[in-house]
Amino acid sequence: MNILITGASRGIGAAAYAHLKQHGHRVVGHSTTGSDVLIAGDLMDPAAPRDIWDTAIDELGGEIDALVNNAGIYEGVADNAPDEEWHGAWHRTLTINLQAAADLCRLAVSHFLDRGVGGRIVNIASRAAYRGDSPQHWHYAASKAAMVGMTKTIARGYASEGILCFGVAPGFTVSEMTAEYLQGRGGAQIVADIPLGRVASTDEVAEVIRWLATEAPASATGSVIDVNGASYVR
Repeated sequence: MNILITGASRGIGAAAYAHLKQHGHRVVGHSTTGSDVLIAGDLMDPAAPRDIWDTAIDELGGEIDALVNNAGIYEGVADNAPDEEWHGAWHRTLTINLQAAADLCRLAVSHFLDRGVGGRIVNIASRAAYRGDSPQHWHYAASKAAMVGMTKTIARGYASEGILCFGVAPGFTVSEMTAEYLQGRGGAQIVADIPLGRVASTDEVAEVIRWLATEAPASATGSVIDVNGASYVR
């Protein structure tokens, strides 16, 4: 399969990028600054999603079978921050975590409809979409809850065209994105909240992404799979 994955330079994205390639898929990855192997694109730029998509199409010979929207940020802002700082944090988080993903989903749906053979979208949400997050992360939880709503809407709207849409909702995962926050709250406190007794690994989340992007049965479309060690059960 030909697969585009955003946010592939570190954490869950890097693990999924490597995992999909190891399973024989042709994978194009993206990161903010790019590299010798990754497409560059700053998702704060409204033009970036289309530029990333068009570049990936070129690199994959004109066809993409699956899109994985993994790129995201996790930046706190105090609830009593000055208005300008508060609004800036919300704008940045919603733009990168939600708007850019929506733009890429729209491009993928259009491409899949034009091809007439369907395709798959996997959106990486978060446990925070369902149980919320810290007082410094209202905007993060809101962006991920909206991503779940978008995922289900796409699944319902395009299933008859063979377009499948899934979500993944990790809890705390050992990655560069969460390392500082995990340290700040204290590892022992976090693990105490996880019945499994440990934080998820990026490889575990990557395997769920691989399965949804390539093998999950069509009837599972619209599903959001939790990967949180039973720290939140719904």
